Amino acid sequence: MIFELSHVALIGVSYLLVLFGIAWITEKGWIPDAVTQHPLTYILSLGIFASAWAFYGVIDLAFQFGYGALAYYLGTGALFLFAPVALAPLAELARRHQVHSLADLLVFRYHSHGVGALTTLCMLLGILPLMALNIQAIADTMYILTVSSNPSLPAMGTGFTFKDLMAMAYCALLAVFTILFGSSRDQHRGLFTAMAFESLIKVFALCAIGLLAVYGVFDGFSGLDQWLSQNPENLALLHAPIQDGAAHTLLLVFVATAITMPHIFHMGVTENLLTRNVHTITWAFPLFLLLMALPIFPILWAGFELSVPLPAQYFTLGVPILAESTGLTVLAFIGGLSAATGAMVVMMLALATMVMNHWILPALSLRNRDDLYRQLLWLRRVLIATLFFGGYFFYWLLDNRHSLTNLALLTFIETLQFLPGMFAIVFWPQGNRRGLLSGLTVGTLIWAVGLLLPVLTGLTSLPLPGTDLVLPLGMEQWSAIALLSVGANTAIFVGLSLITRQTEEEQYSAELCAADELSQPVRQALDVHSAAEFKTRLAKSLGKVTASREVDVALSELGLRITERRPYALRRLRDQIEANLSGLMGIHVAGEIMDRHLPYTLAERRDTLDINLIENRLAQYRDHLTGMAAELNNLRLYHRKTLEELPMAVCSLGRDGEILMWNRAMELLTQTPSDDVTGSRLDDLSEPWRALLIDFSESTEPHYYRQEIDLNGRPHWISLHKANIEGSIHSGEYDQVILLEDVTETQLLEQELIHSERLASVGRLAAGVAHEIGNPITGISSLAQNLRYESDAPEVLETAEHILSQTDRVTRIVQSLVSFSHSGQNKKSEFEAVDLRACANEAIQLLSLQKDKNQVEYVNNIAQNAIIAGDSQHLIQVFINLLSNARDASPAGSRVMLDSSEDEYSIIFSVTDQGSGIPADKMDQILEPFFTTKDPGDGTGLGLAMVYSIVEDHGGKLDIKSPVDTVHQRGAQFTIKLPRHIDSMRPE
Repeated sequence: MIFELSHVALIGVSYLLVLFGIAWITEKGWIPDAVTQHPLTYILSLGIFASAWAFYGVIDLAFQFGYGALAYYLGTGALFLFAPVALAPLAELARRHQVHSLADLLVFRYHSHGVGALTTLCMLLGILPLMALNIQAIADTMYILTVSSNPSLPAMGTGFTFKDLMAMAYCALLAVFTILFGSSRDQHRGLFTAMAFESLIKVFALCAIGLLAVYGVFDGFSGLDQWLSQNPENLALLHAPIQDGAAHTLLLVFVATAITMPHIFHMGVTENLLTRNVHTITWAFPLFLLLMALPIFPILWAGFELSVPLPAQYFTLGVPILAESTGLTVLAFIGGLSAATGAMVVMMLALATMVMNHWILPALSLRNRDDLYRQLLWLRRVLIATLFFGGYFFYWLLDNRHSLTNLALLTFIETLQFLPGMFAIVFWPQGNRRGLLSGLTVGTLIWAVGLLLPVLTGLTSLPLPGTDLVLPLGMEQWSAIALLSVGANTAIFVGLSLITRQTEEEQYSAELCAADELSQPVRQALDVHSAAEFKTRLAKSLGKVTASREVDVALSELGLRITERRPYALRRLRDQIEANLSGLMGIHVAGEIMDRHLPYTLAERRDTLDINLIENRLAQYRDHLTGMAAELNNLRLYHRKTLEELPMAVCSLGRDGEILMWNRAMELLTQTPSDDVTGSRLDDLSEPWRALLIDFSESTEPHYYRQEIDLNGRPHWISLHKANIEGSIHSGEYDQVILLEDVTETQLLEQELIHSERLASVGRLAAGVAHEIGNPITGISSLAQNLRYESDAPEVLETAEHILSQTDRVTRIVQSLVSFSHSGQNKKSEFEAVDLRACANEAIQLLSLQKDKNQVEYVNNIAQNAIIAGDSQHLIQVFINLLSNARDASPAGSRVMLDSSEDEYSIIFSVTDQGSGIPADKMDQILEPFFTTKDPGDGTGLGLAMVYSIVEDHGGKLDIKSPVDTVHQRGAQFTIKLPRHIDSMRPE
């Protein structure tokens, strides 16, 4: 079966264009989110794990190691089976701190730029063989399909051939695809969906070829069983390699693959999808691997049966060729192309990120910072193209001298060197950067000398200077070299970490990464006082435009305002900006920029725990807590709920004055929401709470009683109590809990009691004064009257009239005092039927005699049958006081209206004037004795107080309304409700 080269090229280009199209329509939003965000799509996207080696080379692995080849699937599957423990913590770290590569994660954990640079170098060296493997697989399969009817591989050492040219074109197309759909800063939805599609294609192709092997070559499983019984050496071939130690080394190598390979890390962790699919992935991805593993041995046996004239690594393509199945041959080629494409694209994207963040940006000064995004975008694009060229150059340098299996093992053994450092991120906080750098360097040197150098040069042994010993090298020794390199790496890492100390920053990062990271979240301090200040400071390194956009994006993500001033909110904003910048330019460069312009002061006291951070993270982890941890969290929530719902206002303060809690009662009392103050300091509160709480917090007194403050123009009284909470780490350091008790009602009641007692004293005083003054006044009045009759002199008569006028005034005042002091003395049993209309008329007649007063018209509309039980003289006094006040308040010639109404048990009458009304701020005072709004000498302030006392004595109620005319804002109305006399009750 021969294919034209143009046809093969057309098939390959067409498939790549399909991938382009899927990515493009996804970016345009034409594929619904229900598809792109489905867990199945995520599981399939992880299928980039299966590169061209998993499609072709794993058959050769089965040929060499028998059932030991299953370690490739078992190791990776086991890691994903325990994803909640092994992978979820890493994914959570990546999500929270915007870690975009393996190097970024190690830099974050070990707090060292050197770690990032060395990781990038080692990863680049390790991935080059895998890149060459994928390019070689595509170039070889294209050659196999086009060379002749008898499939074969090209001879080595033939120089640059047309096959190499096609491989170069393939790399160029992939570079364009990666640049278009993977070089931006955002999550790559199009790339993600395209990778899921290519995984679906390759697993379908591999299973289809497996079915061809079983049913097309062996006529079903019964035929396969018969063939195996006739060829027992093939079964023996599967068991024999397991007896040597290489199979166990394979398992170790492949366990590390899923966590240390850059393309797996990028797709599984960086794209931030593992955390929300962690429970699905534990069974779904191992199932995917099972589907990939099932066809392996049937394809191998079919290759033996058909005597495919190709290495075992290309049996996947050779079986359908010799079975003369054109459709499956094309499908096998597309499946291999798909496997290579997915792995190459994501590997280049991950490596470009690492190289830019840890090599280029730390050494490069970006000139036009106002166009920073565009510069970084083009820099990433150039790096992607350069890396594709580097991968192709490495492929050309090897010149098909090595099998796909050897190239794959070369990569896997180098990435195995990262396993100790990755393990320590979550499970061993004592690991430090000195141990990591030393161990990784030694392990990589052993790998480079023992495996990489022989692959490039053909060297098979290395004599030791000064001895007769010769060290065997090369891929034949891969198992021993793998164990030696990772063993030396681990021993050095652990040993140096135990004998050297971590820096304070490294220790803090280790605590954040550890599985029990909630145990020691230390509160840190910023010397920034507002969110707006972030823009000014960051503009020095990022430029005004970039700094402003980054701050605005972070504020939007956190739901904060530019006016934010709370320390906790500013710390969150700082961390979010650093995380976002890490995604833009790497965690090391982002950290340097933030440390330069917005440095943390590592807590004023090292034992100052960040309670707000603990609360925030416990809220995030709540659904994942089980057992004792869940019970403790429930206990914590119960106690917190108790404080939140406590009817007394409570707030708690950290030892640095930061507000840690602000319960509901505190919100109601201060009219300040908890979200607005939690995480801030007392200095940020509004008055009067700022001065009150600061003074009390700094005081040595445990209690402040009845502190008067002004709220909304009215006085309030607050009692404060506080308790100190001893620090959890060092004694002598305290947080504070402050309780606020609103005692305003109690204070007002006590003032009313005091006022009542004062009134009682005034009443007694008034009675005494009235009796003592009465006799002298009577004498003065008598003398003045005698003086009128004893002299005819006008001056004397005028003086006598003045004396009599003033004595009459004093007499009226004395009578008012006596009446006030005697109010409430009448017994209800002595009350008689009183005609209110008659009482009102008598009062009107008495007031009409005062010709020197303001003249108004009194209109008495009180009903004829308005009969109540009471004291007529006291009620006349009520009318006199109300009508005289109405007359004095009304303009001359206006009307004073008296109206009445009734119900079954009561008579209601009112006195309404047309005056200026009563000021709102005086309404609560006009009934108090000796309070008057009249000019000095015109009123005593006893009239309305006496009215109120008489009405209460009669079991009535007094209401005041002002203004009555709401349009002109004038008039006052006094309404009195009194019990009806029993004889005037209407019959039922």
